[in-house]
Amino acid sequence: MALQWLILESVVASEVALVLLLTLPWPNPIISQIVSLTSKLLQPLSSLIPFAVFNLLDLYWKSEHRLICTSDVCTQEERIRYERSLFKAQRNVILCVSVCLLYWYSLHICKYHKEIKELEAVEKRAKNL
Repeated sequence: MALQWLILESVVASEVALVLLLTLPWPNPIISQIVSLTSKLLQPLSSLIPFAVFNLLDLYWKSEHRLICTSDVCTQEERIRYERSLFKAQRNVILCVSVCLLYWYSLHICKYHKEIKELEAVEKRAKNL
């Protein structure tokens, strides 16, 4: 079970790096290369969105069917285990949501860079006329 969260953690780290590369002020030739590389990377990364959504649904199902330990019948060890599982579930929800949001951010940043490039080409053609 820990492998899926390790995969999501590495995806979040790589998406953060991609978003940072896309948002840094680079010269036009470099940013166009970064945008084209990122666009090519985003197509295979789109398969991680259903994976993250599936994990979110799995976390929701587990939270709905989790044994609640709030009464005095539970021992201190059971309470600690319950609280740890809650903290891990919250961390995993943050991971899943951040995978989806970072993918969306990088997708739209690439889209905006491409639109800017097209508008610059249109402006250059208009100046030449």
